[in-house]
Amino acid sequence: MSKKIVVLGAGISGLATAYWIYKNGLDVEVIDKNPEPGGVMESVFMDGFLFDRGPNSGLETSPLIKQLVEDSGLQDQFVYANQKGNKRYIFRNAELHPLPMNPAAFLRTKLFSGGAKLRLMTEPFRSRSEDGYYQSIAEFVKRRLGQEFLDYAINPFVAGVYAGKPEDLSVKSAFPKLYALEEKYGGLIIGTFKSIRERKRRAEVSKQSAKMFSFINGMQTLPKALAGILDSRIKLNSAITEVIKKGEKYTVTYQRDGDTFKVDADIVVSAIPAYNAAEIFGFDSELTTHLENIYYPPVLVAYIGYKKEDIGQPLDGFGFLIPAKEKKSFLGAIWSSVLFPNRNDDKYAGFTLFVGGARNPEIASADKEESLNNAIKEFREIMKISGEPVFKAHRYWQKAIPQYNLGYIEHERYFDEFEKKHKGIILSGNYRGGISVGDCIKNSELTMEKVKKLLQHKDN
Repeated sequence: MSKKIVVLGAGISGLATAYWIYKNGLDVEVIDKNPEPGGVMESVFMDGFLFDRGPNSGLETSPLIKQLVEDSGLQDQFVYANQKGNKRYIFRNAELHPLPMNPAAFLRTKLFSGGAKLRLMTEPFRSRSEDGYYQSIAEFVKRRLGQEFLDYAINPFVAGVYAGKPEDLSVKSAFPKLYALEEKYGGLIIGTFKSIRERKRRAEVSKQSAKMFSFINGMQTLPKALAGILDSRIKLNSAITEVIKKGEKYTVTYQRDGDTFKVDADIVVSAIPAYNAAEIFGFDSELTTHLENIYYPPVLVAYIGYKKEDIGQPLDGFGFLIPAKEKKSFLGAIWSSVLFPNRNDDKYAGFTLFVGGARNPEIASADKEESLNNAIKEFREIMKISGEPVFKAHRYWQKAIPQYNLGYIEHERYFDEFEKKHKGIILSGNYRGGISVGDCIKNSELTMEKVKKLLQHKDN
């Protein structure tokens, strides 16, 4: 008898996993509460502007990404970022400074002081930490690279990736590859050079050198295409209410259009956010506690359009990030129309702004329009813009990105223990194994391998 596999969630993690399951000839069904596939990947056209309201791009860190694109027939939609995107700015002392990308540029830059540059050069001589396993990324970087590098490189970077605070994030959980450089090689600079060979052998690309990609019609293009392949195997507008364990099987209950439905499954893959998963696995209270304790800060994402003729700042880069020390009301901005085509008409420039995050969680109770207007005012000053926006839209995420904060290792340990205790359930999604699009796609294949092992176990 064939086994039934139910995937909870039609975000990129759930859809990619479901696709691999389907490709292996297995019986799979996907259930999601939203009216469209994609999860936080939302791409909308409004008044001639394309607004990616969630992830705005991905990094091609794994060959699995190109495989999904080709299998979905999206080769003509797939685009790499304009090479101008290689230039990234950091805001300091009322100026935008290019982030140095090579040793010569680092020596010339005014972003860091002479003292900070000398301090960085001593990194290879710093010893390992005795308690690195439980260090924040702030402690780790300050020890190895110094305070100024933490303030003007890592702090804005963490805000840009996680919308988080380096004082809270665990270096082991949030930046495992950075942590591994010290553990395995003794230092970051030496480790970076030595690890290049290993990545080549695994056919992986580091996030620092990976190509940035998107799609002509936005990031939601990929999950929509995967959903199209899976077709009737996806149940949208279906709110999952509980998962009940019945011997070695599970029953998933969901509601759609006022009716209640139940589906029996041999394997359940949960690819929904931790806070949603906490509500449905009632048979394990300890799991519920771990899931509820994962913090997702609020983030307001805005897309702003201006006439190019009104912009004084040269549009020659990815955008800019703002260190916390600069005390601005937003985290940074992506110059979206510089990076990818079809974001708006050529006479306009489109920008994505980020407000809130763990740095400013007060956005949750603040007036969103007022917060947005404050960010736009500061953005106009930084970008030397003389005119008013010709387009303005925003999407507020009450719970945006899972924070791999200090102590996260305890969550990870219990998730592993839970899967061993309840064979047939796999916990997936961006709160496990990385938050990026590339991480989610890479982990979807690992999840598929877990499915295969479980099926072998059930067949024996």
